Amino acid sequence: MKAGGFLLPYGKRNQMDIYVYKRLQTEIGGYIWLMERKCQECGETLNGRIDKRFCDDQCRSTYYNRSNGAGNNLMRRINGILKKNRRILESLNPNGKTVVSAKDMLDKGYNFSYHTNSYTTKNGKTYHFCYEYGYLLLEDQRVSLVVKEDWVDQR
Repeated sequence: MKAGGFLLPYGKRNQMDIYVYKRLQTEIGGYIWLMERKCQECGETLNGRIDKRFCDDQCRSTYYNRSNGAGNNLMRRINGILKKNRRILESLNPNGKTVVSAKDMLDKGYNFSYHTNSYTTKNGKTYHFCYEYGYLLLEDQRVSLVVKEDWVDQR
C-alpha cells in the first residue's frame, strides 16, 4: 500500500485540526481514505478512544490554560479588587452605619472605581455598594457607610 497524506487547511485552530486524512492505495487499485487523529496541543498522533483530543494531561492543561488565560486573569484581578473593597468596608463599618473620612478608606487601599451596584434614592443621592456594604459620598471628604442586608432576594 502506498500512503500519501495532507493536513486540511484551516486558518485558526478548531476541532478539525486534529484530523489528518491519508489516502491509501489498495491492492486492487482503488483508494481508501483513513483519518489519523492528532493532539490539539502538540500534534502527536492519538491512539485509543475515538473522541480523544489530547495525548496526555500536560497537553490538555497547557491547551486550556493558554485558551482561557487572558480573560480569566482580568476577572480574577477585578474580583480581587471587589473582595478587598468589601473587606475594607466591613472593617470600617462594624455597627452597620457610620461616617468615616474618604482618606481613611484610601489609606486602607479602597478603590472607588469598582463596586457591584449603585442605588439612587428618591432624593437623588447615589449609594455605591460592594456586595452588601455601601457608601454615600458626603461633603468635606466624608463618607457615610451602610449595610444593606435585604438587597439580595432571599429565595
